[in-house]
Amino acid sequence: MEYRIRQVSEKLEVPESTLRYWEMEFVEIIKPRRTHGRQRRYSDKDVEQLLQIKELLHLKNRTIEQARHLLKSGNDDFERINWEKKSILLTGGTGVFGRHFCKFMLEKHTPRVIRILSRNGLKQHEMCREFGEEKVRYFLGDVREADRLKRAMEGVDIIVHAAELKHIPACEFNPFEAVKTNINGAQNIIDAAIDAGVNKVIALSTDMAVNPVNLYGATKLCAEKIFIQGNAYSGSRGTRFSCIRFSDALVSRRNVLDLFQSQKKTGILSIGDPEMTRFWPDLQDSAGCVLRALCQMQGGEIFVPMAPSIMVTDLGAVIAPECRIRITGMNQGEKLHTLLITEEEARNTVLNKDMYIILSDNAAQGGYASSEYTRMPAGFAYTSHKNNSWLYIPDLKRICGPDLHYQNLASLNNRTDN
Repeated sequence: MEYRIRQVSEKLEVPESTLRYWEMEFVEIIKPRRTHGRQRRYSDKDVEQLLQIKELLHLKNRTIEQARHLLKSGNDDFERINWEKKSILLTGGTGVFGRHFCKFMLEKHTPRVIRILSRNGLKQHEMCREFGEEKVRYFLGDVREADRLKRAMEGVDIIVHAAELKHIPACEFNPFEAVKTNINGAQNIIDAAIDAGVNKVIALSTDMAVNPVNLYGATKLCAEKIFIQGNAYSGSRGTRFSCIRFSDALVSRRNVLDLFQSQKKTGILSIGDPEMTRFWPDLQDSAGCVLRALCQMQGGEIFVPMAPSIMVTDLGAVIAPECRIRITGMNQGEKLHTLLITEEEARNTVLNKDMYIILSDNAAQGGYASSEYTRMPAGFAYTSHKNNSWLYIPDLKRICGPDLHYQNLASLNNRTDN
């Protein structure tokens, strides 16, 4: 089907003069057919490309040059970030992920500075002894405190937001505190980042936010929604917000191992259900996943790195092979299997290499229309019990080892079970 320029103008709610201007600026992409009278006739593909241009320029605040690059080649590694010139603010930086992120960045990329914002002065002191103060700076503060965030963000280019209240029972018994940190804190991050002119902000999320069954998950779902919609508030300042959704095992695995290790002395391990499965992401690769997401993000995406699955009973057998397993029943707010992408989200999900990308309505086209991105089929859902990649007892023995140190899973993540 072909359209006149007036029809396209009405369809896209864009003046005809703007369409003519876009045609000149994107001459390699927009190629309407000309009639004998030199009248433009736009194809369905032309209209789709014009819609993407409108999204990039009007909703995503991209420049003409950026939009042209995205539409011609997709956006994988569109912005290869020169980390040596970047200042990074890491909220909740004294946690498991934060310490690993600092180690990874200082060894691999040496950014201009990493600012750690957290409430724990003792852990900051320990990090200072480990990483020094030349490249890592330490700010005592809370994401609840908007004024402190504004001060911490001065001169910052990129924010990795990892601060949260994540202990499920504590959140259940202290709901207002969980809301103040996980929801109000997310809003404070967005407001302060826009005011400070920060370029990119990525928030760490969790599988608990998917179909939440406890308050912690509900607050993380709200935080995801707030961050995705934060792009609508940045306006001409161009601050971009996205999320990266890891399996909760990334930060809670230490607790699981400690629990099994303490129960090992009793001779009995407590497991909720013998069929329970979990994703088991590679902590060593988590920082790299965040960096890849920062390179690709246009704003409005939820990145979901692939991860292998495990049977929880297999993990118990590795940690305490001599122990008897007692099935205790599911705890309140606990799931039998981990869900990272729902069927509804999969309709707007693409796959690029080892990363799923859930696109918001505004980001559903953008630079993700190239052949490098594979659309998910109808009915797809990313769940731990229907995963194609698994770790079995021999793999877990190599990963955990007798001293429970974590090894790199890079060589194991390619293992598949069909």
